[in-house]
Amino acid sequence: MADSRSDLTSPLLPTEAEVVLDIECIGPYSHAAENPFDFLAVEALSLPPPSPVDPFRNQTPKIKGLYEWVKIIVCVPIALVRLILFGLSLLVGFVATKFALLGWKDKQNPMPRWRCRVMWVTRICTRCILFSFGYHWIRRVGRPASRETAPIVVSNHVSYIEPIFFFYELFPTIVASESHDALPFVGTIIRAMQVIYVNRFSAPSRKHAVSEIKRKASSDRYPRVLLFPEGTTTNGRVIISFQLGAFIPGFPIQPVVVRYPHIHFDQSWGHISLMKLMFRMFTQFHNFMEVEYLPVIAPLDNRKENASHFAERTSYALASALNVVQTSHSYGDLMLLTKASQSKQEKVSLYLVEMAWVESAFGISTLEALEFLDKFLSMGPDSSGRVKIDGFLRALSLGWSPLSEKIFGFIDVEKLGSITFRQFFLGSAHILKQPLFRQACAGIFNVCDQESRGFISKQQIGDAIHSAVPTTSEDDVFELSNMFDIDNDGTVSFDDFNTYLRRNPLMIALFASYWTHNDSLANGMLEVV
Repeated sequence: MADSRSDLTSPLLPTEAEVVLDIECIGPYSHAAENPFDFLAVEALSLPPPSPVDPFRNQTPKIKGLYEWVKIIVCVPIALVRLILFGLSLLVGFVATKFALLGWKDKQNPMPRWRCRVMWVTRICTRCILFSFGYHWIRRVGRPASRETAPIVVSNHVSYIEPIFFFYELFPTIVASESHDALPFVGTIIRAMQVIYVNRFSAPSRKHAVSEIKRKASSDRYPRVLLFPEGTTTNGRVIISFQLGAFIPGFPIQPVVVRYPHIHFDQSWGHISLMKLMFRMFTQFHNFMEVEYLPVIAPLDNRKENASHFAERTSYALASALNVVQTSHSYGDLMLLTKASQSKQEKVSLYLVEMAWVESAFGISTLEALEFLDKFLSMGPDSSGRVKIDGFLRALSLGWSPLSEKIFGFIDVEKLGSITFRQFFLGSAHILKQPLFRQACAGIFNVCDQESRGFISKQQIGDAIHSAVPTTSEDDVFELSNMFDIDNDGTVSFDDFNTYLRRNPLMIALFASYWTHNDSLANGMLEVV
């Protein structure tokens, strides 16, 4: 009989039956630990933490508290009187502006003096409009510098109130979106301000706007130029990234800080409709507004200063005066947020990615970011803004396979089995930025186009997809093949192929073997030589 003590000390399992536990394979999907983009020399995705700040969120989007409800009820009769004053002021100002513009066709030269004097009627009307909104008095700190000292003024942008105030206070030339020209009443009034129109998505338009800013700022015959370099309204609790139009000409600039002190009603124009914001303003006893003129900031004389550094110094001055932080959000983030809101997403703040940083780091424009958002929304994000692998594969028309899991696992940096828009977008941008990406696209296309015809068939694309992900259905393969044919001419040119992969950079993993094959061919040719 065996010694009982030896039984106690002997292993419970025979030594031949060794158990090996692969820790990396434990998770929501077993194959995700492998990097499907190794062939592009891409390391594992690592993302900086998202900003906890939503610069566009109004702090009082809903009416809360007994006091606020009682105040609104009491102010309803007052609001009716204010509405009448608002309508009359707008009408009189509009008529005066139309008279000032009557027969004026030479828009390339400054508005004649007599027409500017007529515009004083409109300026007085704008002060009445501010009064009707509850801005009975406005606290000012400091004084505007003379036009000769600072021909350009920049301000933070919180509400539609600041343009009205500066129209009354300074009567400046402004830079505005081309779409504003079509607005009723407003379009007529800003034309009288000798507006500089700009289409922010058109490089020639932006270049022309900078040229006009420089031309008008350099001439004393024009009013000073006013810009809101943030490019959109925020909630006033941060300073977002500055556009450079005000700083490229290199003139001294006077920064102006606008504050809206409040307890019950946040007057910022964010996550709230214009009509609701106007109603809330009409039904307040008084709305507080403070305007502080900061010291003039001039370009540095001791060295040639670029526009970015000039903008940074000005942004820092505004942020310091407001005692707020600076972020890398931009107007592009507002567009992403707006699209997410229109798609009935519950937590729209999750779709902010700090587009100024994205454009700088990855070279991706806002319009491209919106295309990525469209793709993500087609995946069916849940109430928390997250997408699981089934929605991800469905939107990409892919079947479930080890490669599909690897692609999803690459962008699921938290390994939670679901991804956010930020992870999907920045993961795609990370692939797109790789130096080998375009080279790989060209190499893959050349392998497929063995006869050097300049195009490949959709059947070849389908075969490649089915080879990489055999579980993809025939219908999905057919749909994907058609999506590669961007110009719908029945074949896939290199431009088609490259364009599709730029819009869907994660899909390049399907062609990894083709790139490897191309690389081996190139090496073989070198050996022969």
